Amino acid sequence: MIDTDVVIIGAGAAGLMCAATAGYRGKSVTVLDMGKKPGRKILISGGGRCNFTNENATPENYLCQNPHFIKSALSRYSAQDFIDLVERHGVDFHHKTLGQLFCDNSAQDIVDVLMTECDWAGVKIALRNEVLSVQKNDTGFLVTTNEQQYQCQSLVVASGGLTMPKLGATPIGYKIAEQFDINVLPTLAALVPFTLHPHDKERFEGLSGISIPTEVTSEDNTQFKENILFTHRGLSGPAILQISSFWRAGQSISINLLPDTPIEKLIDHWREHHPKKSLKNLLSTVLPKSFIEAMVSQQEITDKVINQLSNAEIAQLSEYLHHWKINPNGTEGYRTAEVTLGGVDTNELSSKTFESKKIAHLYFIGEVIDVTGWLGGYNFQACWSQGVACGQTV
Repeated sequence: MIDTDVVIIGAGAAGLMCAATAGYRGKSVTVLDMGKKPGRKILISGGGRCNFTNENATPENYLCQNPHFIKSALSRYSAQDFIDLVERHGVDFHHKTLGQLFCDNSAQDIVDVLMTECDWAGVKIALRNEVLSVQKNDTGFLVTTNEQQYQCQSLVVASGGLTMPKLGATPIGYKIAEQFDINVLPTLAALVPFTLHPHDKERFEGLSGISIPTEVTSEDNTQFKENILFTHRGLSGPAILQISSFWRAGQSISINLLPDTPIEKLIDHWREHHPKKSLKNLLSTVLPKSFIEAMVSQQEITDKVINQLSNAEIAQLSEYLHHWKINPNGTEGYRTAEVTLGGVDTNELSSKTFESKKIAHLYFIGEVIDVTGWLGGYNFQACWSQGVACGQTV
């Protein structure tokens, strides 16, 4: 049996950040992970470049049943604090749209930063250690893995959610919470592509790979202005991934295919300059030609000469292009989702330390808890902030 001050379950973003922070405070820390290498989800994020934070991260960018919960951690360790850390380690990075920051080289750079910090802080990383059981005892917790037993004063559960089971995602964190009578909210796949009903899938066959700048609105009036992408299964792209966190089974979404230009204004211009051209050809100058051809062939869009369009037809076209209704069949699920919505109820945790209000010295951080960020580096920032807040306390 190995004695240590702190055991952290999960060598992901939150767990490693917490480990380094606690280690620098002189705590003996062991991180347990069932994988062959640390930071597996970091490595595949952002297309292998890791969108490691967002300069605009605020509490408004997170979904949580308690919207105030994340405020404390974010205010104490901001995006700029993590950027400073990355710069100290000499990692080259670049800015993309909407405040997103990516590594120039590889996501491995971020894992290297975290592992270097853990090394400097004296943290032990025990890989290929699957947690089999957790017991509370007089001196803290006894954690049994397939390899070893660990006795610790403080236990941090940073085991992640259910997303990407191929990377080893398990419900261990939720099971530990339930074992100690800590409420776990229902979970859903989030930041995930939509699948379509067979009739819609058939309609959009042949459009796979086509991307359109749009504004997508959910039934609760949440809006995201980014691209959608047609796939062979349904719809993806940043706007779809974002809205998926706000969508529930049976609901529809509304897509504005021309978010910056009212179609009426375009038609006025076309009538003046191209009165003899067909609507199909002119629409193909502002939207992908194959999409317009598909909609015309399905008689969703009329194919008349511009100066022959009636006011009723223009109104119908406007409704279609600016409020295109899609009723998804479902999502691709945890297999391709980027995050898990729901999880350990934050009302059960301290927002300052992430300690359980019921069980002393038991902490939950990262994706396992009910804090879900938007797409664009927000979830990593939540992990850095939570890891530091927890690591300063354990």
